[in-house]
Amino acid sequence: MMIRSFLYYLMVLLGLFLFAFCKNEGRSDLRESSIELGKCVWDKEGVVSCAHPEAARIGAEILQQGGNAFDAAIAMQWALAVCYPEAGNIGGGGFMVARKSDGSYLSLDFRESAPAAAHRAVYLDSDGERIEAKSTDTHYAAGVPGTVRGLYECHRRLSRMDMPSLIDPAIALAREGFPLTARQARYLNEHAETLRERNGAGTAFTRSGEWQVGDSLRQEDLAATLERISQAGEEEFYSGYTAELILAEMRQAEAWFQAEDLANYRAHWREPISCDWRGSKVVGMGPPSSGGIALCQLLAMADLLGLDSLQHNDLNYIHRFVEAQRRVYADRSEHLGDPDFYAVPVEQLLDAGYIAARVLDIDLLQASPSAEVLPGQFAGESMETTHLSLIDAEGNAVAVTTTLNGLYGSKIVVEGAGFFLNNEMDDFSTKAGSPNMFGLIGGEANAVEAGKRMLSSMTPTIVERDGALFMALGSPGGSTIITSVLQTLLNTLHFDMPPDSAIAAAKFHSQWLPDKVFFEEGRFRGGLLDSLAAMGHTPDSLASLGRMDLAVIQPDGTRCACGDLRADNTAAGHRANENP
Repeated sequence: MMIRSFLYYLMVLLGLFLFAFCKNEGRSDLRESSIELGKCVWDKEGVVSCAHPEAARIGAEILQQGGNAFDAAIAMQWALAVCYPEAGNIGGGGFMVARKSDGSYLSLDFRESAPAAAHRAVYLDSDGERIEAKSTDTHYAAGVPGTVRGLYECHRRLSRMDMPSLIDPAIALAREGFPLTARQARYLNEHAETLRERNGAGTAFTRSGEWQVGDSLRQEDLAATLERISQAGEEEFYSGYTAELILAEMRQAEAWFQAEDLANYRAHWREPISCDWRGSKVVGMGPPSSGGIALCQLLAMADLLGLDSLQHNDLNYIHRFVEAQRRVYADRSEHLGDPDFYAVPVEQLLDAGYIAARVLDIDLLQASPSAEVLPGQFAGESMETTHLSLIDAEGNAVAVTTTLNGLYGSKIVVEGAGFFLNNEMDDFSTKAGSPNMFGLIGGEANAVEAGKRMLSSMTPTIVERDGALFMALGSPGGSTIITSVLQTLLNTLHFDMPPDSAIAAAKFHSQWLPDKVFFEEGRFRGGLLDSLAAMGHTPDSLASLGRMDLAVIQPDGTRCACGDLRADNTAAGHRANENP
């Protein structure tokens, strides 16, 4: 009897052990139980925020396993390529701004570049007119992808963990699938016909019926691609089997990409743009991103326009910032481009005297027609970008913004490789003075040239306050990124809003041309808009502006990360903590 009882309890214990073992395989419930996900998460050590809960969870797990912020950022980028196909990518590019725990700053440019076949007239017909949709909806829309090279460049310089450990969670996610959010299901259904038209073979993103929230999206081709990269490294993407798949896809566009375009692509470490504003140091990305320069110009103009006398989002606040934005975006159109091809006048654009001169002709009571606002002279992008922000226990901070440009980029999937090609070539000035998909105007500085990188509005930003690390932030939104980041910064630094309120506050946007001011629909009083119209502004509406991801260190040292309520953005910490 005693032997029988002993055997019974032994079997029970063995069963419990096997059950616990199985639960701990892969993405275990035990590991997940120690990861806190939410719109805002507080943690004594490390926090992350990004566009999708699966990528946020993976980032927090990497921190939990002993990785630093750079390890977590890399793992999250691989994961977003899987679980956020509308903008997360290995077929696109982006920018990273980072602050190491020793207080030093780095910025990495892994923006896409034009292939050798590109030239100024490539998007123009024989009459010199733009060919409709060639720079957005065809194979010719794609620039040479930079994301994979950028992730490996960041890893070589800043990481602690081995790269396969950072890619493997994304491989599992692609192979096992993940549940679609309501937003993702809606997007896939809305674009189903286009996705079928542009991809002869079936893809993971189309099905016979409609997608439903909670449906599992499995991507076997992408899992295989990521597995090859994990095993063979970055060269697999740029000169291996994946490169062959990309080139085979491009043969439909008369070999728009050549093998040399892929093999020769490099990510560049660049000097960050920084400015001091009221005791805070704001550090952003320099050209070919316009974000850092524009943000510093706008902050300087805020003081010149009497910010301290203004109420948040009142008539005078909006009017004055719209006028400032008109002038900054006019400068952007004329003076900003790839610094390897064009001498960008960074010092002049940030010169205090120049900025003061730019605001002299602002009428505090009347709008300036954009046609009368010209770029300053010196003496002598869809909105579907994605961002992630992280701060770890050691004080490393990372802000990374990546993009495919439009929603799903060109909507062309590399057959056999499972990822979307970008349509970033539209970010060039494909015809001088002609707007791109975001209405942005450009000229010589951003003209199409082989090997050149197109101008961007991406604005990954890190902020110090009183000499100490304070915040990492950024947003998607095409041309609206700069103004979304600006308003979130002002909400935090000037209006003293807590992180969640700073992100959630209603936003507005203007960009010189088109001559309109965009407001988040239903979030501003009709009387306010009427008053702005009476001043000469042309109000218009957008469903939403910006989808911020923010990580901040609070006065007691607690880390807080917040994701935007406007979308699926999610924050995560690697230990559950109550809101202090």
